Amino acid sequence: MSDWLIPDWPAPARVKACVTTREGGVSQAPFDSLNLGDHVGDEPAAVAENRRRLTDRFAMRPAWLQQVHGIEVVEADPVEVAVADACWTATPGIACAAMTADCLPVLFCNHAGTHVAAAHAGWRGLANGVLEATLDRLQVPAEEILAWLGPAIGPQAFEVGPEVREVFVAQLPESQQAFMPSHNAGKYLADIYALARLRLAARGVTAVYGGGLCTVTDPRFFSYRRNARTGRFASLIWLER
Repeated sequence: MSDWLIPDWPAPARVKACVTTREGGVSQAPFDSLNLGDHVGDEPAAVAENRRRLTDRFAMRPAWLQQVHGIEVVEADPVEVAVADACWTATPGIACAAMTADCLPVLFCNHAGTHVAAAHAGWRGLANGVLEATLDRLQVPAEEILAWLGPAIGPQAFEVGPEVREVFVAQLPESQQAFMPSHNAGKYLADIYALARLRLAARGVTAVYGGGLCTVTDPRFFSYRRNARTGRFASLIWLER
């Protein structure tokens, strides 16, 4: 657990956040070892133990989601698993969690330290507006929001077809700067970090931190693009009790 990440951003003191890695769990290959996803084929008992180790380390209760690459945002509930791709809370001790293995996790808080949120943003969710939907549910002025971009597939590894580029550029013309031609004809390399920053900026959120950790090339993280049968790590944010 020594290589788990603590986001480096100017969040209020009572806002706590963490990104797990593959280290510190009991799951066997190919889910080794701290797989937190209960939907990938891992042993349920191993996932339960991994989640227990996470909650034992921090004084919080995660609200796990059944993520479907959509834009549904719910209030975080550590008891009932909602079908959603983002959650928020103003209740201390409850952690908003996004599970990923190449998709982009985005953590949010406000300057006052009264609200936090976490969003799971694959390219579909990003294009459909999951970040904007999360901002809407927070009901906090954009200038009071801080966002942190967690580990995701990097721009040198994220090859997409022209249809993906067209979706983003049609919505926000500036998005064309986030796509570079790939060495494979007709394909593009997409910068999901840049796309997220552009969409947040369009909503007035400019205090954006993080970015730059590639899940495909960094062996600390699970990566679906690298190993299709793999686990999930989590990016979590909560208010201290």
